[in-house]
Amino acid sequence: MNSFNRRKFLEGSAGVAAAATVGSGAAVFAPAVHAQALAFKPEKDAKLRVLRWSRFVQGDIDAYMVNVKKFTEKTGIEVRVDNEGWEDVRPKAAVAANTGAGPDIILGTNDDANLYPDKLLDVTDLCTYLGKKYGGWYPATEAYLRPDGKKWIGVPLGAAGAMLVYRQSHVKAAGFDTFPKDTTAFMALLKALKEKGTPPGFALGNATGDGLWTNWLIWSHGGKLVDKDNKVVIDSPETLKALEYAKEMYATFIPGTLSWLDPNNNKAFLDSQISLTNNGISIYYATKNSTDEKVRALRDDIFHAPYPIGPVGVPTESHLFFNQMVMKYTKYPLAAKEFLRFMMEQEQFDPWLTAAGGYIAPPLDAYGKIAVWTSDPKHTPYRDAVKNMRPAGYAGRLGYASAGAGADFIIVNMVAEAASGAKTPKEAAERAQKRAERYYKV
Repeated sequence: MNSFNRRKFLEGSAGVAAAATVGSGAAVFAPAVHAQALAFKPEKDAKLRVLRWSRFVQGDIDAYMVNVKKFTEKTGIEVRVDNEGWEDVRPKAAVAANTGAGPDIILGTNDDANLYPDKLLDVTDLCTYLGKKYGGWYPATEAYLRPDGKKWIGVPLGAAGAMLVYRQSHVKAAGFDTFPKDTTAFMALLKALKEKGTPPGFALGNATGDGLWTNWLIWSHGGKLVDKDNKVVIDSPETLKALEYAKEMYATFIPGTLSWLDPNNNKAFLDSQISLTNNGISIYYATKNSTDEKVRALRDDIFHAPYPIGPVGVPTESHLFFNQMVMKYTKYPLAAKEFLRFMMEQEQFDPWLTAAGGYIAPPLDAYGKIAVWTSDPKHTPYRDAVKNMRPAGYAGRLGYASAGAGADFIIVNMVAEAASGAKTPKEAAERAQKRAERYYKV
């Protein structure tokens, strides 16, 4: 476990929510008995508009809208939900924050909230309540949305876990009975898959979610964008070793990955063009729900594994974090908080996670105990993504600089340049250093 995970993550005096096993094998939990009830009294004639990402898993959208309907039926508050792709939410959220007009609630990614913290409503009361009731927030959520250690600027929603998705038959045909656990054996697998005509493929374009594998690559070799004092240190011997490894990886990839965005590896995998990639559980989800017989036929052959351990000797996981921001300009702050409270309560959150088929890893300890994570063993690897993840701005403090550097795809671009040979590893690292220093100004 990394340094974040060794920290005590329970919020205040909250204990882990109790769990019991019922006859069906599903896990159920009781909220902490000492958690005080909380409800916000919405403003008269309140109406809400929500902007959220929409990607890959239909069950997520369907169950979310069922919960929205339940909220409206209970409160009489009309809620409009606009669904956009990940890449479109970020600029729209920035425009809303800067102009002071737009959606009341925005579901964003990574540490985008740190781009405009003064434009966001303080939701400390809501987060404190949820943390106490549901076993505590995982450390990475606090790093993202509680940067000062005191005030919450958003409500954590979870993360789209990024695991290695592979065709088991192809891995065995390449000579591996089990999936590699270290980077040396992993490289041997990549080369063997390429030789067998069943190559891997990883996104090297400006992919919001699937480009985060490059964080794992750098961290696994000991590199990092900034140190604990927020000093930019990406141009380092450790980074150069990671970039040399990236060149070897890229030589095994299917052509075209330099322009891949988030949907591309899903399509390539389901079309049997590649046999290994990094992704959320959405590829497996598609094989269970597709009407295409060729896609459905892949289901039993798909398995998931965590990223291999690199020279640093510890896991270095990076996942796409989801936040829920209430914009300070909203006319209905109490209604907005009540909406988020309602959506995060077990009666709504459990069915939503279940309908999404494990696509969203939970941010609260209690929700790691629900049945979806064990009802299908292939879901289980995604359960602890938030628990185990490093924040994107590792190892520094999150804030405007980390959010800006992440949104500018500095790490992804550096890896793409070095891997493809567009620049030498040293040139790519030097360019990344200069780009990052524009955000992390001394």
